Amino acid sequence: MTGGFASRADLKAIEAESSWENRDIAHSIYDFLSRTASKHGARPAISYQLLSGPADPAQTLTWTQLRAKVTQAANLFRSLGVGPNDVVAYVLPNALETAVTLLAGATAGIVNPINPLLEPAQIASILRETGAKVVVTLKPFPKTDLAQKVAEALRAAPNVKTVLEVDLNRYLSPPKSWIVPFIRPKNSVQHTAVVKNFNAEVARHSGDKLAFADRTADHIAAYFHTGGTTGMPKVAQHRASGMIYNGWCGATLLFRETDTVMCPLPLFHVFAAYPILMSMIASGAHVVFPTPAGYRGEGVFDNLWKLIERWQASYLVTVPTALSALLQRPVNAKIDSLRGAFSGSAPLPIELFNRFEKVTGVQIVEGYGLTECTCLVAVNPPDGNKKIGSVGLPFPYTDLRILQKTPDGFRQCDVDEVGEICVANPGVIAGSTYTEVDKNRDLFAEGIFLRTGDLGRLDADGYLYITGRAKDLIIRGGHNIDPAIIEEALMGCEGVGFVGAIGQPDAHSGELPCAYVELSKGSSLTTAQLMDYAKSHIAERAAQPKHIEILPELPKTAVGKVFKPDLRRLAITRVYNAALAEAGLPVTVSTVVEDKKRGLVAKLVANGPASTEAVAAILGGFTQSWDWVEKP
Repeated sequence: MTGGFASRADLKAIEAESSWENRDIAHSIYDFLSRTASKHGARPAISYQLLSGPADPAQTLTWTQLRAKVTQAANLFRSLGVGPNDVVAYVLPNALETAVTLLAGATAGIVNPINPLLEPAQIASILRETGAKVVVTLKPFPKTDLAQKVAEALRAAPNVKTVLEVDLNRYLSPPKSWIVPFIRPKNSVQHTAVVKNFNAEVARHSGDKLAFADRTADHIAAYFHTGGTTGMPKVAQHRASGMIYNGWCGATLLFRETDTVMCPLPLFHVFAAYPILMSMIASGAHVVFPTPAGYRGEGVFDNLWKLIERWQASYLVTVPTALSALLQRPVNAKIDSLRGAFSGSAPLPIELFNRFEKVTGVQIVEGYGLTECTCLVAVNPPDGNKKIGSVGLPFPYTDLRILQKTPDGFRQCDVDEVGEICVANPGVIAGSTYTEVDKNRDLFAEGIFLRTGDLGRLDADGYLYITGRAKDLIIRGGHNIDPAIIEEALMGCEGVGFVGAIGQPDAHSGELPCAYVELSKGSSLTTAQLMDYAKSHIAERAAQPKHIEILPELPKTAVGKVFKPDLRRLAITRVYNAALAEAGLPVTVSTVVEDKKRGLVAKLVANGPASTEAVAAILGGFTQSWDWVEKP
């Protein structure tokens, strides 16, 4: 089914075959899945193992079995009052039930995956924003407080009428499965929703056919939140056609039915849900999800090479932070089945690209996508020239432009000129990307091109390079500094595992560049050595960091991106405390919180007599806001 591609000419040839609108694509997620079950019914679709050991029990669903489970679950959701425009949310780690809920929720109504690492207030905020009627989550289980967090969230989301609980104990074998009932934590948090057992309720419904008419016109099938590890998340909406477009891209250009893809990424994130799961459906390939927490699961990094051997995986799905951790382990298994690895979610440092190829003998295929585009935007050609540092060529039917906003409108940038990456493709809902109308204001260039907020450039061959986030630019006295310059340079230092560069507050320049570093296992590098390295490897003097700090581990999101808001909090705390101490004021920063209007705000505590005026005289020179925790 896959044709592969090696150049921009191959992509143009695919577009010339037919317009996207005239292609024979499925009209719904259920139709999409049904076509695959008819063609590849007995082949494995999804495998899952609760524990990470290469010999631990695993369960597999064939395409026929997956379709039956999805049919049952969709019929269950409709029986619980979910209509075409109603929402089924899930707050789940990875499991077979997670994939079933994603597909069944998009069949019965609109599915809303929610990051289980969020706090109850954030989960509740999303549930209220989407108006979810049904929530699928975990039954209380050892070593997780997810059931308790969701119960707490439900107290602030009375729109949820039913909770369906998944019991992970069914994946364990005796004697472990016998022990769980005795050590299962209690959930005493009260809410108004009715709680039922997911699998018991699913079993009550037919898996032969839908008990309702499937949709034939394009429709909103999913809500995915974006951001939300701080503040309240925005909710992007996705059409069924956009979800299927991701799968079509994967099957047409990347995967074939004989592939097995190792995916330790979470199904609440678009990377696993669309480029992977939807591509599996489109191609008939097989995906393996190891442990509920994927890369964060106990023993996953230590066992991953062995898991690739066990499942004879042809592709590995990864992110830069996971690669950095994986490459600190020896290759202790036979991995010659591996033909490639796909990396996304964050820019891939050149050093990691080279290290992975040296260790495995295969190249990483780096791509680019974002939640607001229903994910896929560009990818390096697996069969052609992979330009290191580039995220590749735009997918077919993707109109990608590098634009700069001027007083007279948007101007298209020249070759290799940096501007904002703007995208129009079948995954972009022009004018209404977010559920909140206010969030869509000024989000589109010329009415159709989604402004991604990412800075980038296109070279003469049409390859896209990400140069940073517009909001991540370090602005030193009006001079724009791309943090990637600092990060790429320090990543070239042997012993450096990962780097996050930000602008720290400065009373004179507004911001000064600083860097936080996570060392590789066994490294004994010092900050002095890193400063010397930075000075000799960063040609732009203004970009040389004024402060470098080594952390045991950089803060990261659930999908492995360095989480820069936490680094900014550290920097604000350090700089403000130093300024207050130098002025002799008995005041310290207690915490740094996000305010929707003011951004990050330092909350101060007085440890002795101190006036607001005295503090204002010191901190007034910084651009970041501050407030008292309690006014002295």
